[in-house]
Amino acid sequence: MRYLLDTHTLAWAVGDPSLLGSNARQLLEDTDNELLVSPVSIWEMSIKHHSGRWPEVGPFLDEERFSYFCQRLGLQELVVRIPHTRLAGSFSVAHKDPFDRLLAAQALLEGMPLISKDPQLDPFAVTRLW
Repeated sequence: MRYLLDTHTLAWAVGDPSLLGSNARQLLEDTDNELLVSPVSIWEMSIKHHSGRWPEVGPFLDEERFSYFCQRLGLQELVVRIPHTRLAGSFSVAHKDPFDRLLAAQALLEGMPLISKDPQLDPFAVTRLW
């Protein structure tokens, strides 16, 4: 099965797997699963890191280290496409986080669950697993 990782899921899977829920950990460890990461997560990490709000994600911003993390976890890149951005822009403005909006749109349009602890994604009707 295919799964999209939320940004914090990616960071915790590499930095502190003990923060992952048991179901999330099992999904990440199952080699039969296809795990995807969005460039949106790196965009989010970069903005939050450079504003001083998430210093521990600095290693993800180094291209070589990020490639190593992806290889270690067996991650594939999910390219952001125009239909993803169109759907993300159509979501209710009540949810202002552009990262959540785009990740939810990608998960919905690609027909895959999002591995995330964040219940704020639930209004997007995305399947969220933790």
